[in-house]
Amino acid sequence: MTEYASRGDHRRTMELLWGQGAASNRGPKPGLELATVVGTAIELADADGLAAVSMRKIAERLGRSAMALYTYVPGKAELLDLMLDTVYGEDVRPAADTGWRAAAEASARATWELYLRHPWVLQVAGGRPVLGPNELDAYESLLRIFDGLGLSATEVARSANALAGFVRGAAKAVSDARAAEQATGLTDDEWWNARSPLLDEMVGDWESRFPVSTRLSAAQAFDQVDRPDDSLPYTVRDAFDTFDFGLQRLLDGFAAHIAAVAGRP
Repeated sequence: MTEYASRGDHRRTMELLWGQGAASNRGPKPGLELATVVGTAIELADADGLAAVSMRKIAERLGRSAMALYTYVPGKAELLDLMLDTVYGEDVRPAADTGWRAAAEASARATWELYLRHPWVLQVAGGRPVLGPNELDAYESLLRIFDGLGLSATEVARSANALAGFVRGAAKAVSDARAAEQATGLTDDEWWNARSPLLDEMVGDWESRFPVSTRLSAAQAFDQVDRPDDSLPYTVRDAFDTFDFGLQRLLDGFAAHIAAVAGRP
């Protein structure tokens, strides 16, 4: 199920994100740090997804009552924003002197790894930012990669957004592939073995109806690239390979555009 950020009390959420505002008067006197509450929620989400996160479960893990947690955060909506901004703080900032392409690739791979560590982040719709310090720092770092290359202000922003969107989409493919086995109880091999004979039965004229697919399959276009861990499901490995290929082609496109901009009168 898709979750949405920035749904809680906007003032209280922003105060918590930026470490401002008075502490809540609700509940008993605080005996924990807010970061501990948020960190525990992240651990639960990492293990079992956002559906596993509740004030009650967090409280149980911390040896507190659920009511006691409202001393730190008004509710789950505000907590989700804090969780997101906390993990955004893990994003690695590429060195400024590595050149734009190396910096862009390093940023993309760091964000990719973040999504793999915290796949629940992809359950949150990306339409509205939380506007926390870590999220804005990460975006500033991404913009800086494309700044100073001769691009217009709009082109800098579009390039940063295109790279971020590509990484998120590629990571979502991995997340979906991994979740499919858990949700269906079938491995990739089991799923394909059950359906392939039926597909052959239903599509009698495969080669004439799907000639490009047939030709590419014969040329081993859909075979897997060798990886150290061959235990990964086919769809997960395919998503990894597609990310590697797609990232380089996207960077090639940026490079061509930057070169074209440099040649403008």
